Amino acid sequence: MDAFITSTLLVALAEIGDKTQLLSFVLAARLRKPGAIIAGIFVATIANHALAGSLGVWLASLLAPQWLPWITGALFVGFGLWTLHPDSLDDDPKLHQAGAFVTTLIAFFIAEMGDKTQFATMALAARFDALALVVLGTTLGMMLANVPAVIVGEKLAKRLPMKVIRIIAALVFIATGIATIAGAPELAW
Repeated sequence: MDAFITSTLLVALAEIGDKTQLLSFVLAARLRKPGAIIAGIFVATIANHALAGSLGVWLASLLAPQWLPWITGALFVGFGLWTLHPDSLDDDPKLHQAGAFVTTLIAFFIAEMGDKTQFATMALAARFDALALVVLGTTLGMMLANVPAVIVGEKLAKRLPMKVIRIIAALVFIATGIATIAGAPELAW
């Protein structure tokens, strides 16, 4: 259960102010079909995070077990520092002819590629070796952050203290990294 709870908390916090949350605001304003947008976000997130988590589990299998906590702990500290940098949406999503669901699915899947929450999913899957729980947790975290963005839109974004939320998310990532490293076995050279 630790894998699920940690994954949900870390991703929900990290997603606030993230480019995919900004994309949620834009899609909600342009497409005005919240049900289709939320479904697209859900399917894109499950697919993207299942891929990322599988890669994390595979990479973890290549490493000596005593190195894994050191590497994942350092990655979490790095994610914390990355979280302090506000994201921006590079371009306006293109409306796909198939409608709001397909537009959201494609835009969200692509926007999540190389994103900190995708890398966090890889690291969480490697750390916990519980792929299903991590993917479910990170997906729930994404939905907790993005569904309100779709429903309430930019009004919510302007009222949230984004800088404070980014700092809290960064501290949670850094604390998770430090705790992971603190529990790591001593390395034998």
